[in-house]
Amino acid sequence: MLSILIPIFNYNTYPLVNELHKYCLESKIHFEILCQDDASNEFLDENQKINTLENCNFSGNNLNLGRGTNINLLAEKAKFEWLLIMDCDTFPTQNDFIQNYILKINEAEKVVFGGIEYKKEKPANDQLLRWFYGIARESLSVEKRNTNPNGNALTSNILIKKNVFLSNKFDESITKYGYEDLVFLSDLKKKGIVVKHIDNPTYHLGLETSKQFLKKTKTALENLKKLTATTSLNSSESKILKTYVLLEKMHLTDLISFLFKKNEPNMVGNLLSKKPSLLLFDLYKLGYFCSI
Repeated sequence: MLSILIPIFNYNTYPLVNELHKYCLESKIHFEILCQDDASNEFLDENQKINTLENCNFSGNNLNLGRGTNINLLAEKAKFEWLLIMDCDTFPTQNDFIQNYILKINEAEKVVFGGIEYKKEKPANDQLLRWFYGIARESLSVEKRNTNPNGNALTSNILIKKNVFLSNKFDESITKYGYEDLVFLSDLKKKGIVVKHIDNPTYHLGLETSKQFLKKTKTALENLKKLTATTSLNSSESKILKTYVLLEKMHLTDLISFLFKKNEPNMVGNLLSKKPSLLLFDLYKLGYFCSI
């Protein structure tokens, strides 16, 4: 019935797998949990314990392939007709997590997204940017997500029919962090496959520091620039792209780039502070995108 796929990179995933394993046994379904490490150098001993659990497997890649390719390989290994893709640093918020997805399998939905939440307790001061961003931009209600079903979904907690996934795999040219979800879900939308949203969230636990998040954001925007040249990604699928196209028509991208380079140190100062501004973060992303 269900193959749970978890790509891993430098994270102790055994607690997550152990919890999912318990839920699957309680649900009395046919299942497997496949975990594949993408050439990490941390938590390898901890993750080896996954192999001690029934119907669970942990393996590793010799080379770092990127998240999308790693998931593609896991999907090809999967033996059941439904795939549940989860990030290694997530954790279910409720005990009926698997049961809630099983109900959707019975309803024969093609793609189902359960949602993402963040712990209410404030993290360390150097992780606040990622926490504030996640709460404001990713932790959305079902009603809010349904205003743009494919645009408001993530593949960190998503159920999908195996044949649908194998016909619409992740773009393997995206080997670095950023926008693989956007391309994947945009391609589904173009084929008339609309994501069904339910209230079945996981916590996102693995918060980066604000410095790491800014660095990854730049990498993601560099990916986005490449994708605009190599894919049929529509500018309407991304707020950054949509705004950039408008600025380009008004011949303002050079000015925005100049202002960004002049003010970047001050912007970074705020974004690494105890009270980062998400509006300033949006301007930071737009400025950097214009500058590249």
